[in-house]
Amino acid sequence: MRFIVSTSTLLKQLQAVSGALSSSTVLPILENFLFEIKDGNLTISATDLQTSMTTSLPVEAKENGRIAIPSRILLETLKSLPEQPVAFSVDDKTFAIEINAGDGKYKLSGENGEDFPKIPVVENASSVNLPASVLAEAINKTIFAVSNDELRPAMTGVYCQLSTSHLTFVATDAHKLVRYRRKDAKAASTTSFILPKKALTLLKSSLPSDDVNVSVEYNSTSAFFKFGNINLVCRLIDERYPDYEAVIPQSNPNKLNIDRLTFLGSLNRVAIYANKTTHQVRLKINGSELNISSEDIDFANEAHERLSCQYEGEDMEIGFNARFLIEMLKNLSCEEVSLEMSTPNRAGLLLPQGGDENEDVLMLVMPVMLNSYA
Repeated sequence: MRFIVSTSTLLKQLQAVSGALSSSTVLPILENFLFEIKDGNLTISATDLQTSMTTSLPVEAKENGRIAIPSRILLETLKSLPEQPVAFSVDDKTFAIEINAGDGKYKLSGENGEDFPKIPVVENASSVNLPASVLAEAINKTIFAVSNDELRPAMTGVYCQLSTSHLTFVATDAHKLVRYRRKDAKAASTTSFILPKKALTLLKSSLPSDDVNVSVEYNSTSAFFKFGNINLVCRLIDERYPDYEAVIPQSNPNKLNIDRLTFLGSLNRVAIYANKTTHQVRLKINGSELNISSEDIDFANEAHERLSCQYEGEDMEIGFNARFLIEMLKNLSCEEVSLEMSTPNRAGLLLPQGGDENEDVLMLVMPVMLNSYA
């Protein structure tokens, strides 16, 4: 088997799917790319058995065939070569690969392509089409709140609820929760599933910036994303997602409105002086004045800042983990945010003000118990 392709074209496609590679030593073949040539078209696949990605590109080739090529050595070779045509020659019996580029000749050994795991095909699937920008925004707004706790597998992914009126994406790690809803995207029928974090991270990095349509197909076990010449298929997390609606407080009479960047800047500075274990900051609201303070008693560090804000409700004092608030504020793009609270021991809701009317974002953050210093 022999084919010719340009270095930059091939490298770009390999990098697009390389995130799906596995570093598993249990199945060494998963450290390879699968190259399949059919009628002058090269399909490249990478998988870790849970998530698989494929891409295709035209090449100069007279015969068909398949070979598994070691990913690390191939990527490093192509990165160090200038833009030029490269010729691959594969011995179909020994799986020896020879790469000719300009005056250079490189030899490496591949593996039988027939031994490469089959890339799953989604059967009996339902489908929904989403603009790439909507999907990218949904991932960006939720993925930071996903849990890393393997003991609660349902929370290690993003929960997707499709309905005939809107789409909802939810992520939580029990300390913070994000519910992202799109009113301008809907499905033909109502369903829900949990997408794993790795697949979403790969999607986030490979979605095109121009607004192409992404076809999302799904059945009871897998989801299949298709855009441009890239296909990504992932196994869904087969768990029941917690009832997130039950933890969202419905009555929040205390409402604080404040400029997002001012609030974020203040939290970033005050958090430097907070305890390094709890990252606790105290918000004290009197009338139209917000006092943000933190202290680390062990090192006699403390910080106080005063901001003006719009506030409706009773004066109150509440503690939060600064890291969670900072993360949430960074993942919003609006100018103003509203922090809605009921009591110092109930969750606070962070809501963007203004912005896209098709977008409904709700971020929930659990408070922390305040020490009695004041």
